[in-house]
Amino acid sequence: MTGRHITRAGQGGGRDVYEYALLRVVPRVERGECVNAGVLLYCRARGYVGALTHLDETRLRALDPKADVPGVRAALLAVERVCAGGAAAGQAAGDDAGRRFRWLVAPRSTIVQPGPVHTGLTADPEAESRRLLELLVR
Repeated sequence: MTGRHITRAGQGGGRDVYEYALLRVVPRVERGECVNAGVLLYCRARGYVGALTHLDETRLRALDPKADVPGVRAALLAVERVCAGGAAAGQAAGDDAGRRFRWLVAPRSTIVQPGPVHTGLTADPEAESRRLLELLVR
């Protein structure tokens, strides 16, 4: 039997626990169809929160030919700005990384929605974000 445990900073062979969620574009909420368009990643031990996005317009238009592509791009950019913090994050600028992540992954019924939160271990949150974007979005 294999035991499960939580790895704390410095106890995972140089790797730390992270949480991530996909950003999904749901152009017609009533249909529930979606296109993955980004990754949100949070690593508490490293104080990191980041978002990488990639919108495949062809996939989006296959679900809804009348989709508001500029509006979707603006929403994805807003998520990236909240993750980056600073003045570009607006009211979230003063929040810590964890609070910004929790706010971004809260369920909502808008065109850009977060998926469920998953976990993993990483030594490099930025590289892990890029890996997940390539694996799950592109």
